[in-house]
Amino acid sequence: MTGRRYGSTAGRGMGDSEGGKPYGGRTLFDAAAEEQDQAPRVLTVTQVMYLAKKNLEAIHVTVEGEVSEYSDKPGYKAVYFTIKDEKSALPCLMWKSDFARYDVKFKQGMLVQITGNFSLYAAKGRMNFVARSIKLAGEGDLRMKVALLAQKLQKEGLMDPARKKPLPWFTNKVAVVTSPRGKAVHDVLRTLRRRSPYVQVYVVGVPVEGDIAPTAICNGLDVAENSDCDVILLVRGGGSYEDLMPFNDEKVARKVAACTKPVITGIGHEPDNSISDMVADLRCSTPTAAAEASAMDVKQLSRNLVQMQSRMGNALSSKIEFNKQRIAQISSRPLFKNPNYLLENSAMRLDMDAERLAKAIPNAIASNKQELEQNRATLASLGTRLLAQHSARLDSDAKALARALPSAISGSKQRLSGDTAEFKNIGSHLLDAAKASMAVNAARLNDLSPLSVLSRGYAITYDCDGHVLSSIKDVEKDDSISVRVDDGYIDCTVNEVAEEKISK
Repeated sequence: MTGRRYGSTAGRGMGDSEGGKPYGGRTLFDAAAEEQDQAPRVLTVTQVMYLAKKNLEAIHVTVEGEVSEYSDKPGYKAVYFTIKDEKSALPCLMWKSDFARYDVKFKQGMLVQITGNFSLYAAKGRMNFVARSIKLAGEGDLRMKVALLAQKLQKEGLMDPARKKPLPWFTNKVAVVTSPRGKAVHDVLRTLRRRSPYVQVYVVGVPVEGDIAPTAICNGLDVAENSDCDVILLVRGGGSYEDLMPFNDEKVARKVAACTKPVITGIGHEPDNSISDMVADLRCSTPTAAAEASAMDVKQLSRNLVQMQSRMGNALSSKIEFNKQRIAQISSRPLFKNPNYLLENSAMRLDMDAERLAKAIPNAIASNKQELEQNRATLASLGTRLLAQHSARLDSDAKALARALPSAISGSKQRLSGDTAEFKNIGSHLLDAAKASMAVNAARLNDLSPLSVLSRGYAITYDCDGHVLSSIKDVEKDDSISVRVDDGYIDCTVNEVAEEKISK
């Protein structure tokens, strides 16, 4: 059904101002009972709809079905949807205030259980089931969890076709991960024996149902991946949706996606589709189809080999014929018929250049000789003129220099004599101040000199290391000392050390 907004007064009619009891306080059922033994009474449409509405609203049931339509438009007071089974469909509504209390997101095909009662909109003659509570039911709950997991893995890119590995062109060994007692393993073995008898099959037996199945399937995939197989088949026969749940397990799906070898799945029947199918490198509808996809039919392989042999033969023949034609074309070229073909033009150019050179060199020499004689005559004439000009100028300069030189020398001598006398005068007084200062400093230095003190009868005492002794604490008895007087040194030995008391 499409979403419609029904009035809150739906189903009222027949003038129900007396609490829903027309006919002066009598209900329609009372009227009908009184007339039970009388002739049938014809009712109006409103009366019939009222009768139906009252009886329908008294029915409270729990219904299970699959969601086929859903409408939740902004501004509507209710959520409208339809549930169905194999034969029937039931239009439903649920007030948004009730729907908000349940953490349910409708999706096409999900199985739900709703509890409520029927309602009839008399003005339009439409019936709805008004749901008061709702929850996911059975397989629908499982499908919802599987759908959410599928969305999660899809966002991570595990279902991206770009990451799926291509199957090998030729398969020699196949590992089959399945139940060793199921029908699927026999279907695979029978199919490979019939179509591809050259294939070696490894059977990795694991449980495919129950709580331990996901862990066992992951371990089986590890064993298969560690073998030297070319392709891994993950298969099982048909079953209920709950039976196939191990192949919707997140651990199994991630293990299938992480396998380094191509994984082909054949789980259940044609319509069944698990998360393992979605992340596998190739999904087949049945175990038999998976076996057919894993290895090439021996007849097809034979045909392919024949075709490849034919193509290779044709290609080789074409290559040989092409090379023959190429060799014939190359051998027909003048280069391979005339050994002088490459050098003919160069030899001719060389002869012509030699002839031109033989003519050009004598002509160039004769021309250069004539030009050389002309340049020599010109240079001789020019040199004579230049020499005559410079000789006259040189004589004139020599005469002028002879006249100017004595007077210049005389003036320079006079200036030199004056400067010499001035320098002598200045030089004689230049050291007077320095000499006087030096005499004063020498006198002061002599007064301060230790030698001057020694000349007045004083002495300086040194220890054995040459250090001046200034205290009796610096020597001990029997130490060697040296005494400096005005005219020399006296080596002594300390006999006694005594401290002198000086009164202040």
